[in-house]
Amino acid sequence: MTSTTTGLPDRYRPISQVAPDEQTATGVIRSWRARDRVLNRDVALRVHTPGGPPAREWITRALTAGGLATPALSMVYDAAEGNGGDGPGGAAYVVNEWLEGQTLRDRLAEGGPLPEREARALVRRLAEGVAEAHRVGLAVGGLTPDHVVLRPGGLAGLLSVPAATGTVQGDIEALGALLELALTGRSGSSGPPPVIASPDLAALVRRARSGDPATGLSSAATMVALLTERPRTGPQDQVRPDALSDSGWMRRMRDRRDVADATVQQPAVPGGDRPVRVDRSTLPPVPGTPGQRPGEAGRWPVADDDAEDLDWGSTFADEDDVADGEGTGPSARRRLALVGLPLLALVIVIAFALWFGKNVLSVAGSVDEVPGSTPSAGAPASSSAAAPPPTAAASSPIPVTAASVFDPYGDGEPENTNRVRLSFDGDPSTSWQTLGYRGSAQFGNLKPGVGVLYDLGSAQSVGAVTLVTELPGTTVEVRTGDDPRGDLDSFPVAVSGTLTGTDQLAFPAPVTARYVLVWVTGLVQADGGFTGGLAEVTPLAAG
Repeated sequence: MTSTTTGLPDRYRPISQVAPDEQTATGVIRSWRARDRVLNRDVALRVHTPGGPPAREWITRALTAGGLATPALSMVYDAAEGNGGDGPGGAAYVVNEWLEGQTLRDRLAEGGPLPEREARALVRRLAEGVAEAHRVGLAVGGLTPDHVVLRPGGLAGLLSVPAATGTVQGDIEALGALLELALTGRSGSSGPPPVIASPDLAALVRRARSGDPATGLSSAATMVALLTERPRTGPQDQVRPDALSDSGWMRRMRDRRDVADATVQQPAVPGGDRPVRVDRSTLPPVPGTPGQRPGEAGRWPVADDDAEDLDWGSTFADEDDVADGEGTGPSARRRLALVGLPLLALVIVIAFALWFGKNVLSVAGSVDEVPGSTPSAGAPASSSAAAPPPTAAASSPIPVTAASVFDPYGDGEPENTNRVRLSFDGDPSTSWQTLGYRGSAQFGNLKPGVGVLYDLGSAQSVGAVTLVTELPGTTVEVRTGDDPRGDLDSFPVAVSGTLTGTDQLAFPAPVTARYVLVWVTGLVQADGGFTGGLAEVTPLAAG
């Protein structure tokens, strides 16, 4: 039996048209939100009129897309030629996963351009999916703001995969146009190009929309890499305004010090000649009384009664300098270093010896004087250093009154909801397990996780949770909250870990909450795919 509206199998019941008719070289494509009567879930249904040979290339492209598993592209559930329909040639159809969320066009119309960080993340996720399609030889097409859906949890996806036609270069140009549209709220295809505040993103848009092989982007994977790049400056090597590193700054300071040491220029004195320049081995000029003139060596004559006060450098002068009548310079500093550093080291050694004798040896002597006592001198320090971080003490079990599957990112297919009670029935031989996924331990790259929400009946002070699993290696997060209708972020993480069989995950501090969510984030390989499970979950009261 077929639908009289679309010429499709009666399994799919159209609900509402979700996009304008798409005119193609081979016919017209209409997009619907429909209901799959067999699996009881919403799907995205696209109908190509006419069917037959004009639609076969599209059907072939859809079957290729059916092998992809990426959250950025809606999955292809079905693709075939139908019967009947409005046109004389029948109809062909493609059934996609329905993506719940808001289209990019509606988001821009309501809130204006996206912040730079959100725009980067949006286009990067789409580019990741497009790059995966290009890897298997499929040009996606249809990358328009009407088909890009902003999903809950910061995810994004393309609703209609694939379009009737497409090219690799066309996909890259469309990604650049989406980035420009997300940043500015309008496209530069008509009128003056919109201004993008970030220079690197503006350059990326130009490269993506350039058809020149010398300046354009070579692949969607390149766009992913450019959108993922971040400054690599670490805390020890911060970018300086003058583009100098710390070593260059220190080098400049040393250069300036050397220049200052090499040439000392004194200001002119009343009645004197031009400033005197001296070398590093001489003392600075000493001004005399007004009216005196500089001597031959560039020094001011000094009266005999002032000589003792002014020749302070001769105390540390080298013998050659004294013989020549010159003052001290670097040689005096070298002699001071040669004499002073050993003296300083000697003082440090003596001080350490006094401390050691007073503290350590006196403690050892007091131990010898008390018969039968053999305390360890290092015990107090080691015990304080090895003190573990505080954790919430857990004692008695808290009974679970009810539980349900928590699956905010699912596609509507139940995750073994009828077996949830087996995860808290007191029998470790029975368990609840997730569905089987293929391709990746991260739920086939379809969603970030799934969990079970346990109701404690009323707000309780929880200090730990005991978890038993038949699938060691499953990774989980234990979250707590008070509203069972909230999203994942409304349940903050209390503790996380990898299950080994029977594990007690203690909270760093007690948490008062009514609901405990065990959120499974990673699966293990089993039965040709990946799955995870919980055999027994027991919340423990703090105290």
